Amino acid sequence: MGGMARRWRWLLVPGAVLIAVGVIAAIPASRTAMLRSAGWVLVVNEPVQPADIIVITADSDGAGTLEAADLVHQGIAARVAVFEDPPDVIDREFLRRGLPYHNATTQFTEDLQRLGVRTIERIPRSVSGTDDEGRVLPAWFAQRGFRSVIVVCTSDHSRRVRRVLARALKDRGTRVTIRYARYSRFDPDRWWQTRDGVRTAIVELEKLALDMLRHPIS
Repeated sequence: MGGMARRWRWLLVPGAVLIAVGVIAAIPASRTAMLRSAGWVLVVNEPVQPADIIVITADSDGAGTLEAADLVHQGIAARVAVFEDPPDVIDREFLRRGLPYHNATTQFTEDLQRLGVRTIERIPRSVSGTDDEGRVLPAWFAQRGFRSVIVVCTSDHSRRVRRVLARALKDRGTRVTIRYARYSRFDPDRWWQTRDGVRTAIVELEKLALDMLRHPIS
């Protein structure tokens, strides 16, 4: 009985999020405060102070690169780390046929160098999402002896990144600050005005709700 209840709970939470977002999005534009509040539920942006290194999450794209470079030029940290991007099955087939594949790590590195970042490190593990980053980063921080880290991510992922890393690094003695990239495509103040914004809000609110359901104290 308990297992069946848990399965129904997993199904009901995403549905409830979808309904809630739909109701909020239908509110007249004059009531934008509620819409903004819904957008900012996803967002965390913590004050930064000097740190050992800046880590760019794998899905932050150019926005994360720009933010990390700006932090380096502000003197917050001298080093930036990016995740490795080994070729998958499709990439290997392109390579077999003599064609290059898009290596995100190489792109991150080249862009950072052009933006004036001199010291770039590669985290030697591929990740497919926030939960993977939470599993990989604690051991890498400990191996390298980092005591203070700034993690740069997109705005819509920032609160979930905060929760995942807070759990992963509990009692490890590493201070982690979450900084969302200012050039993120998701705008918590106007997300309901575009189709992409609505889609991102729905997906990320679902993921955040599930994370809170699985880890109510985080």
